Amino acid sequence: MTEDRLPLADLLAKAGNNDFLRSVAEAVLQMLMETDVEGLIGAGRHEHTGERLTYRNGFRDRTLDTRLGSLQLRIPKLRQGSYYPPFLEPRKTSEKALVAVIQEAWIGGVSTRRVDELVQAMGLSGISKSTVSKLCKDIDERVGAFLDRPLSGEWPYLWLDATYLRQREGGRIVSVAAISAVACDAEGRREIVGLHIGPSEAETFWAAFLKSLVKRGLKGVKLVVSDAHEGLKAAIARVLGATWQRCRVHWMRNALAHVGKAQQSMASAALRQAFLQPDQASAQQTWRHVADQLRERWPKLGTLMDDSEHDVLAYMAFPAQHRTKLHSTNPLERLNKEVKRRANVVGIFPSDASIIRLIGAVLLETNDEWQMQHRYMGVKAMGEILSPASTNETLQLPPRPA
Repeated sequence: MTEDRLPLADLLAKAGNNDFLRSVAEAVLQMLMETDVEGLIGAGRHEHTGERLTYRNGFRDRTLDTRLGSLQLRIPKLRQGSYYPPFLEPRKTSEKALVAVIQEAWIGGVSTRRVDELVQAMGLSGISKSTVSKLCKDIDERVGAFLDRPLSGEWPYLWLDATYLRQREGGRIVSVAAISAVACDAEGRREIVGLHIGPSEAETFWAAFLKSLVKRGLKGVKLVVSDAHEGLKAAIARVLGATWQRCRVHWMRNALAHVGKAQQSMASAALRQAFLQPDQASAQQTWRHVADQLRERWPKLGTLMDDSEHDVLAYMAFPAQHRTKLHSTNPLERLNKEVKRRANVVGIFPSDASIIRLIGAVLLETNDEWQMQHRYMGVKAMGEILSPASTNETLQLPPRPA
């Protein structure tokens, strides 16, 4: 048939950044109706063929109310006969299937057959591979612009967290890490600043990712919070020159693995004594005292505490008002759950590009939501860690909408 007459990028540009999912839903349905009508007519738009059965005759507007919002659709009209989208009929309305189609389209190359089956379940004649490819290309451009956008100002805090996904590579299934980077700026606002796919244990992987963030404008990082990954600590020191905070929650799990189940509650209570101290000096003193107490019974736990003291207690050197959000990657838990929920729809990804398409779209949506919320951290406490020049610049900036 003829080329697509409903460029998704144009529709998204008109909608703005705050209605991404709704705009995609409108564009997907419009594309599906166009494909369906072409099948009824027997020819594409302006296509000359002896197989043509009728001609187009404009459009009629129709609003479809969903949990995504009100979708504004233009239903094609025919000169002879009539056309009414099956998914608008009450007996066949399936909003759940609609959202599933959009999710599948985000990762279009994973399985065109699965997309086609979902479309047919909605009562349409199916969707071609070329239509899926066009849709995914436009989404890739939008997600790419978001993930590669320039970063300005100072970003004192950076969180890095990995979600492990399955990917098909050379005829076998491998596990890859999708690293999400979240940063808090000098105004106390948090943003999703990056996404990277690769083997998380390699130092070259972390160094390349951090360098890409710096190249885009990430600067002023004082503390990086993450789980323990091989090579990450060295990459942080070399690329950012920042302090590393090892996720306290993950460390506690590793520590209790050296203790029998019957004694884990007692050991956990002892370890938490260091985290309850008011300052870093007191925390370190308590830490060493607890380590000496536990060392005799659990030597491996004592060795772990000796080796990880500075990494686990690094957050204690920062403002007290910020510490509850600095000692672990738990503040990203909701984001990680949403990423995992969307990824589970796919199962096995065929490439890095398909992962970036889906996960990047989730991150874009979440970042838009965050921009409408209150500040993530207090601005006053930021003055304790920012340089005087950057603090003055921050105070001169107009406030973002609450």
